[in-house]
Amino acid sequence: MEESSQDAGPGLPLSPPAPPPSPRSGCSLGKGTRRPGGDSSGHLTFPLLSVTLLVSFGSSMLYGYNLAVVNSPAMHIKAFYNATWSRRYGHGLAPGPLTLLYSLTVSIFALGGLVGSLLVGVLVEQYGRNGTLSRSTLLVLLAGGFMGFSRELGSPEMVIIGRSITGLHSGICLSVVPLYLGEIAPKNLRGFLGLMPSIFICLGVFFAQVLGLPELLGEDRFWPLFLSVVVIPAFLQLLLLHCFPESPRYLLIERNDISGATKALHRFLGTPGVQDVIEEMKEEQQFLSSMEVVSVWQLLRDRSVRWQTVSVVVVNAGMQLSGIDAIWFYTNTIFENAGIPVSQIPYTTVGTGAIEVVAGLIGCFTIEKVGRRPLIITGFCAMGICSAGITVSLLLQTTLPWMRYLSIACVVGIIAGFCMGPAGVPFLMTAELFMQSHRPSAYIVGGSLNWLCNFTVGFIFPFLQMSAGAFCYLVFCGVCLLVALYVYLVIPETKNKTFMEISHIFATRHSFLSIPAHLTRMVKLSGYGSLESSSLEGSSSSLS
Repeated sequence: MEESSQDAGPGLPLSPPAPPPSPRSGCSLGKGTRRPGGDSSGHLTFPLLSVTLLVSFGSSMLYGYNLAVVNSPAMHIKAFYNATWSRRYGHGLAPGPLTLLYSLTVSIFALGGLVGSLLVGVLVEQYGRNGTLSRSTLLVLLAGGFMGFSRELGSPEMVIIGRSITGLHSGICLSVVPLYLGEIAPKNLRGFLGLMPSIFICLGVFFAQVLGLPELLGEDRFWPLFLSVVVIPAFLQLLLLHCFPESPRYLLIERNDISGATKALHRFLGTPGVQDVIEEMKEEQQFLSSMEVVSVWQLLRDRSVRWQTVSVVVVNAGMQLSGIDAIWFYTNTIFENAGIPVSQIPYTTVGTGAIEVVAGLIGCFTIEKVGRRPLIITGFCAMGICSAGITVSLLLQTTLPWMRYLSIACVVGIIAGFCMGPAGVPFLMTAELFMQSHRPSAYIVGGSLNWLCNFTVGFIFPFLQMSAGAFCYLVFCGVCLLVALYVYLVIPETKNKTFMEISHIFATRHSFLSIPAHLTRMVKLSGYGSLESSSLEGSSSSLS
């Protein structure tokens, strides 16, 4: 749970007044046992694994579940809206207003997430990481009540309110879960634990697809229960999370609780020898006391981090504008347009969910080996190619019936490509591109864009699909390929690099932007990171 260089040591996702409010923000750092040369590593203990699985299951998984849960019961929810409107006003809803109301039900989740992401700073400062996660489960219980009793009370408004509250919960937890895990994880497990919540997001989508089968909760009479089943994992987290300690960095640096931090380190690291870790945290505490945290406005105007800020904007906005939410929200509609028999669509959707879980596991277990850049570039390229493939298949399936299978394969490719890299790597990279003074504001920018783009896609896609038809997927294709190109040209590999090294790379970006990022690497000079490019010669190839 520490940075590998003493000079960059205070680079942790601790929260000065405004800690990271964007999804997966906590993946920035971990802490372990000090090693020669300033490196820090540790092993995966049972308490560390247990708390990772618990918060990923009880919080992160609910995000994936709520993304996909409105897909299979769409017809039943629309029928409920129409019937209620007819009872109230004596006539049903026209197709346009009905689509608008259902789109609001889908996309209000993202607006709740935006509000939640902006509340994270206050919550984690007041209640801590563990405490915030525990208290946030009460929101899920409240939302489950609204959605579960909505049909009995004849209130579509309760469905929309419940969806907004689940979004509020996800906006909070998608920031706090990785923040918590990042502060308790050894550095060598930072990427692995940083992507663990992404796997559970994929599992949440998969569980929503399975429960949505007609044999389970896919019938009309079960859709309120289908929406509210999220209370089960949330209640389990509420019962068990208090068994695990608070983040030791929060306890020591923000609460000055040395005894509590020591006990937490003993529990998470599984070793009594944590004094060196405590001493370094004290150094960090002293360093942070003299560091000014920049505001969002200052971040946007700061030329020294211009390329980091642009990179955060590109990868976070691109992740949502890639069309993945349109695929998750409207999978059944896409398959229906592809000519899949209605009776077979739920089972086809479940198959895609299983594949996305496998893709997420591949990304999680390979990120520390292959790095961040290969995963995110490959993922976006695969998504772009498959989006174009959906357009081609939909245009040709009337003359070539086998094209419908290409459409299914492309949907699977989009989901697999997303889960393998773009699902989690952008948040991890956001954590790694900034020093501590700029990171909280970077998370606000990235998180706000993420949720705003999520809302935009969920709300606009049905109308885009009606107006542009099969060509609407070419928009997502262009976004994916442009983001992949940007990452290839601008963003360097951050695996096993200190924040100081990464800052040195971006500090020189204005003078060698024409050099692709994959040609630059870091060399060690007296413990500091310096830039070296394979296209430069001699001493001019590095910066001290």
